[in-house]
Amino acid sequence: MTMVGLFWITEDHVYVGGEPTGAAPGVRLGKDGVECLGTDQGAFWTWDAVRSLDVRDVAVRSPARRLLAIAGDWVDVLLTTHVDQPPPFTVVIGTAEGTVEANALTAARSGVHTTAEYDLSRALLARLAAGAVTVDPPLTWRRARRDAGAPSRAEGEELLRAWAEGGPVSAR
Repeated sequence: MTMVGLFWITEDHVYVGGEPTGAAPGVRLGKDGVECLGTDQGAFWTWDAVRSLDVRDVAVRSPARRLLAIAGDWVDVLLTTHVDQPPPFTVVIGTAEGTVEANALTAARSGVHTTAEYDLSRALLARLAAGAVTVDPPLTWRRARRDAGAPSRAEGEELLRAWAEGGPVSAR
């Protein structure tokens, strides 16, 4: 499993936000459609039924502000030994029946995404909803690098761009 942009990629599924466990909230993107997971938000739509996908309430900062936030978090942990979990964000799913909002857990390093990750991820969600791309490229990429660690931010952004363009995603 690895985090790339707003997506948690396993060998079998792509999650918007972190992969939930137990009754935790989450949104899973599969070959057949979009599934909301967790207590009080279980639902499934095939890709044909999905009209739009977007996110709100995502913690986004420029690279410089992100580094300052990380430094502040470290100081807080050192002084108080208290670690706050980042708040969940909202995934907005548009269907023919209306709009559904689901919570997703943040799994980004330090709980904050860069503006590039956020913009690329939102563009990808729109292209997924439009049927212009599928979840297959990142799944294939993840299987090819089963034992590799998380990609660097630059590699992650490269993967998001390749996926959004509908081309193959390299297995660096």
